[in-house]
Amino acid sequence: MKRSSLVLALTALLASTSVGAAEIYNSSGNKLDLNGRINAGRVLSNDDSNNVDASYARLGFKGETVLGESFTGYGQWQYQFQLNKSEGSDAVSGDKTRLGFAGLKYGKWGSIDYGRNYGLVYDVLAWTDMLPKFGGDSGNTDVFLSGRATGVATWRNNNFFGLVKGLNIALQYEGKNDRTGDVAVRRSNGDGYATSVSWTGDSGFGVSGTYANLGRTETQNRASYGKGERAEHWATAVKYDADQIYLAAMYGNTHNATPISGGFANKAVNFEAVAQYQFLNGLRPSLAYVSSRGKDIENKGEADIFKYISAGTYYYFNKNFMVYAEYKFNLLKKTNPLGLSSDDVTGLGVNYQF
Repeated sequence: MKRSSLVLALTALLASTSVGAAEIYNSSGNKLDLNGRINAGRVLSNDDSNNVDASYARLGFKGETVLGESFTGYGQWQYQFQLNKSEGSDAVSGDKTRLGFAGLKYGKWGSIDYGRNYGLVYDVLAWTDMLPKFGGDSGNTDVFLSGRATGVATWRNNNFFGLVKGLNIALQYEGKNDRTGDVAVRRSNGDGYATSVSWTGDSGFGVSGTYANLGRTETQNRASYGKGERAEHWATAVKYDADQIYLAAMYGNTHNATPISGGFANKAVNFEAVAQYQFLNGLRPSLAYVSSRGKDIENKGEADIFKYISAGTYYYFNKNFMVYAEYKFNLLKKTNPLGLSSDDVTGLGVNYQF
């Protein structure tokens, strides 16, 4: 049956978890959009380390300027403010720059930019990082291009030079970040690269793949876990996103690149799957399974790094305001070799975004 234009409009409005930014300037080939979010949330668990206020605010902008025919300059910046701290505690606030990069785009040849941006491994991991509160565990910030990363040069080309609709490719290089202090092991990296490719058809079906290979620092190789001159990460994913249905699954392997307490797993096998349905009244229930199995861990052998089932939902009042709830059924054993928490966790929140 052919749906009415009203139903189609509601589907388009509610089926996306993102919203358009607020345009604050657009004149003479120059454009500036402002975007932001306030998330008032709480995480609840019998484990005190997971029983916290998770509130934050984000503010950012996207800008572009026309430099010539089919030639554009652009930039983006985003900052996060933690809302779970007392006044006067800025020295240990946890506030952070999430994104900050600038670049050039030229017609069918694509774009190239440099700065703090998402690593290309996350191009694939993002397909299953769709849960109301949790999820995305296979990607990590400042860890071998599997999340947001510093000092990355990224080239992207959509629709393969205008020849194949839906076929997108990308290449990325990251320079060495040899950090010190408490984050020297967890957030350092040597020089390296990543690549990603994806194809999404008009039917909503898509496939994607990524590979990253980066050097490791001397400090990382002196850590308790994880040995090797290079860190590798490959992953592939499939999705279906149409008719108010969202289904996605991701499978990948890492070598010396999945963090554990005291270093990195020599090898890890990651799997994530998510299913969601967008009701036209704004309700979007979600069900997911997320796991990572570490192998060849010194003196530990094999061990689950994370493993859980997620059940939750969003409720969109409109494109700018929604509430969410999610329950994480933790499948880790109480006597797991890595000493990780085995308690279930609940996430609740209210979100306003523009």
